[in-house]
Amino acid sequence: MDKNLIFQDSGDLADLAKYLERAYRLDKAGASKVRAFGKVLAIYVSPIYSGSMLGDGLTVIGLRTINLAKEAELDLLFSTEDLLAKVNQAIAAEVLEVSLPANTTRVSWAGISPPRQGWQLTGEIEQQTISQWAKDGIAEVAQALPESAGSAIAARVRLQIWGKAVGIEHNLPAGAAFAMAGLGFMLKGVPVKVYRAHGWIRLTKDFGHVISKESFKFS
Repeated sequence: MDKNLIFQDSGDLADLAKYLERAYRLDKAGASKVRAFGKVLAIYVSPIYSGSMLGDGLTVIGLRTINLAKEAELDLLFSTEDLLAKVNQAIAAEVLEVSLPANTTRVSWAGISPPRQGWQLTGEIEQQTISQWAKDGIAEVAQALPESAGSAIAARVRLQIWGKAVGIEHNLPAGAAFAMAGLGFMLKGVPVKVYRAHGWIRLTKDFGHVISKESFKFS
């Protein structure tokens, strides 16, 4: 299998590096799912996930797509840190070909499959509103977690907070707002489109998408 990806220009590589840097900042132990179909490359990350193989807890997935210069067919999972290192190597060498990491990884969220079809536009949310929801959630997490909290307790508290719905009319988990802001998908003053399909909700901008199940958990 050819594990090299050839990009169209250096700008695409720089954009990918920024995306992966943000994903790594949100979860330093995180993974990136790399899928290529022809000349379309899709990179999935999950800044917030429950760890359930059944997908019955909160899972928030970020998606960035980029056009390739050469067709490729692959579906692999790497640590975000390793993938970012490979992209930065190509940028430093001033080449458009990225050699993917030798080692793959496994994470539970990679087996969760949001719908591919049936999405319907149901509205828009102002960028400022999403940013505020993200800030409110970050503040609530910081207030709820004492410094002595163990990792398991901390993870459970975060999932509870990020799983709360923000904006009753949207049923949007706060974690989706956090991912939209944290992954750098928004532009100041430009509304974000909201799509729904089969119990899932998707926030969409030109820079990327954040996908999660709708939340019916209110404060």
